[in-house]
Formats: sequence, C-alpha cells, structure tokens
Amino acid sequence: MPKSFFRQSCFGKPISAMAAATILALGLGGCQTTAPSDITGSLGDSADKSQIATSRNDLDRYRERFRANPGDADAALQYGKALRATGQRAQAVAVLEQASIANPGNKALLAGYGRALADNGSFQQAFDVLTQAHSPDDPDWRILSAQGAALDQLGRYEEARQYYASALRIAPDEPTVLSNLGLSYVLAKDLPKAEEILRRAYGHADSDPRVRANLAVVVGLQGRMAEAETLMKAGLPAAQADANVAELKRLVSRTARAQRGVEKLPVASRATQD
Repeated sequence: MPKSFFRQSCFGKPISAMAAATILALGLGGCQTTAPSDITGSLGDSADKSQIATSRNDLDRYRERFRANPGDADAALQYGKALRATGQRAQAVAVLEQASIANPGNKALLAGYGRALADNGSFQQAFDVLTQAHSPDDPDWRILSAQGAALDQLGRYEEARQYYASALRIAPDEPTVLSNLGLSYVLAKDLPKAEEILRRAYGHADSDPRVRANLAVVVGLQGRMAEAETLMKAGLPAAQADANVAELKRLVSRTARAQRGVEKLPVASRATQD
C-alpha cells in the first residue's frame, strides 16, 4: 500500500494546501523540525507553499556543503532531509546511502537513510537499516515508531504495534506515535479501535492538522460524516472550512474504495519526526 495522509503545516490553510505526503507519516522522520515528519500520517499530497520555499532554500545551501565535502556526515544528512522535503526521494536515498558507506556506524546517518528508504517505498530495507540505527541500550522512540510504520506498510500490523508500544513506554502518550498506532488499525480495518487511539492522539495534539484529519477520516468512514465535517471545520474561516470538508469527502471516498480492494489506500510515505 502506498502512504499518503495529511502532513503537518499551519493549521488554518485548506488541507489541499497543507498536506504533504505521509500515512505512516508521524513515524519515519528524524529529530529536527526542518525535515519531513514520521507520522503515519495524513491523507493528502500537496505541500504548504511556505514549507516548500524553506525546503528549497535548505536544498541549495546543503547541496553546496555536500558537494564541497561529500564525507561531511552532517551536510549529507541535512541535504538528504532537504531532498526528501522537496520530493526528491530517490536522490535522497542515493546521497544518504553514499554518506552511510563513507561514515560506517554513524547512527544518525543510518536513521536518515532508513527514513529515506521508507519514503521511497523500500519498506523492508528501511526497517533493516533503521534496526542498525537503533541502540537497545539507548532506545529512541522516534526510530521505534518509524520501524513500526515500515512494518505496517509491509502488512505486519501486530509486529508494528509492538514497536509502537515500545515507543510509548519511552514517550507516553506521544501524539505522533499514537497517530501511527491508530492508522495501523485503519490499515487492519479495525475502525473503532483506530478511532479510540486517534482520539487519544487528538487529546494531546488538538492543534496538529494531521491528527485531526486522520481522526476525521476514521469518523467519516464509520458513517458519521456530520461529526467528521465538524472536526475539520472547527475554528476555520468559511472558505478554508469548505475546502477542508471537500478534501475530507474525497479522502473518505478513496479510503473506503481501498478497503474494498478497488484502489490502494492513500497513505503517505513518512512516519516519525525528523
């Protein structure tokens, strides 16, 4: 299944302008705020213009640093993040693979490489690389959540939830992990459980448009469209609220068709915070 749920952005813009590529989207990012996030995400695929402009500026800056010194691990990592943020996924994989070979044992690079692989749809390889990036004696909930997101995309839902549980033991009630866990239940077609978990996530991150959108989609899939629309419209000007509702209806329809096997689930490709 591909991945593409709503991405984080400035709440108050139409979903069509704020979504950026991630169902298992809250889990496969890194540890910085400037790169794609790892949340099992949101159902959408257009990016916020201000975020794109920032990412392009980062791309130009880090490209020059990387070209000047391809062995610079930090430059490679930042360049890879900028490539991911601007949709150049295959190039990000190539850059981070090269940097990981040049810097064996660098766990930050391995984590970035694993996330880039997941972005590019290589979920098994992403899981394997993320495993190398993780230290059991110094566990990182972000990497554990990213591993869970990759496993979900491989259809290994029960195993994925073990990773989310481990992440939540380190970061209790972390909304990005809860969102990934909720979307794991969406993938497994257990909508009541998905709603329960996503409501927990929403309770801790009610301003995160990805979490709100995911919850609204799950509510809508259960036939409660009026409630779902209320979630999507809350606090927004009329024009933006209408745009969000239109996108919500499209995503609910697509997800319902995916669950019937008519098309693939519109789930994003990044899941943990960078």
